[in-house]
Amino acid sequence: MQSIHSPDDIKNLSYADLRDLAKEIRQEIIRVVGKNGGHLASNLGVVELTLALHRVFDSPKDAIVWDVGHQSYTHKILTGRLKDFDSLRMPGGLSGFTKPSESSHDYFNVGHSSTSISSALGLLVGRKMLSVDGKVIALIGDGALTGGMALEALSHAGQIGKNLVVVLNDNQMSIDKNTGSLSRYLSRLTMTSHYQSFRNHFDAMIEKIPLLRSWLPSLIFRTKRAIKALVFSNNLFSDLGFEYVGPLNGHSIPELERVFSRVKHLKKPVVVHVLTQKGRGYSPAENDPTCFHGLGPFCIEDGSQETNSGLTFTQAFSESLLRLAEENPKIVAITAAMMGGTGLTEFAKRYPDRFFDVGIAEQHAVTFAGGLSVAGLKPVVAIYSTFMQRALDQLI
Repeated sequence: MQSIHSPDDIKNLSYADLRDLAKEIRQEIIRVVGKNGGHLASNLGVVELTLALHRVFDSPKDAIVWDVGHQSYTHKILTGRLKDFDSLRMPGGLSGFTKPSESSHDYFNVGHSSTSISSALGLLVGRKMLSVDGKVIALIGDGALTGGMALEALSHAGQIGKNLVVVLNDNQMSIDKNTGSLSRYLSRLTMTSHYQSFRNHFDAMIEKIPLLRSWLPSLIFRTKRAIKALVFSNNLFSDLGFEYVGPLNGHSIPELERVFSRVKHLKKPVVVHVLTQKGRGYSPAENDPTCFHGLGPFCIEDGSQETNSGLTFTQAFSESLLRLAEENPKIVAITAAMMGGTGLTEFAKRYPDRFFDVGIAEQHAVTFAGGLSVAGLKPVVAIYSTFMQRALDQLI
């Protein structure tokens, strides 16, 4: 790891060396986050994915745009910032998010979710207008994909996003467990890898038989569509104008490299669906990825953290809401993918029919609460202040 100063330094490594490097990177991330605090589980889950991206694409010519940016620790290490990694999240040190002033490999200051596809599409179109070459790759998590902005960007990108690659990092979680129809949809997509395998073999066979290509194009097309319909009736991304590839093993560098190498040469927007495990390589984080999403300093040996003996604001809010809800059955609670962080876990267990997790959809959460209120209920909306900014219009 000490010999890595830029992405070029990993391009010729053997797969055995890459496995060793991934292990070293995980150990370094655990060591520094254990000392400084930070986002652990999400970073441990994208080590191989980040290595594969930097092996195949040519950053910074090919722009890698991170959603939120909190899972970019491996990216920082590979792009010349290992020497400063001890200063992560410290005053005057490395940012815990991507930061253009740190490196030419970071394109945006980020912090909120669901923005990467919009940012990447704007960068892509702007480059095209200025005749600047290079791919643009947007990474986004399955949780962030529930945000309306991400879906708006997908709709737009399907029309004009030539050369855009969207990597969907699907770890079945955001911070708390994902909710909603889109989450269930992605779960169904993960069951269709056999169709993807069949399609690849089918296409390869047809390429070897020019006679079929010239005589039977419509039959080939209808056959593929019919088989796809038997396996999986619909594909949201294809319907939006994207080529869909996946799901892939997000911890297999050879598999990721093969797909990224093919995708790199496509001249249309592509979604690459990757399955990863939050907290991979560190058992406390694997067993409790929510707790190890973002945390302060902790004991590396067992993952334990110092506990606050006093009553926190979140605990006081949680206990008060439970007490009020017991007295008033009209009280309902709403959160935007932050059940644990906002203190609503016990409320959800005790009153599941009166609890709503709307996903990363703050605008919808507030307006939905307005509808509940008009109906005669007493909704309590629990959202972090920094995320509530997104719903300012709705609050007004």
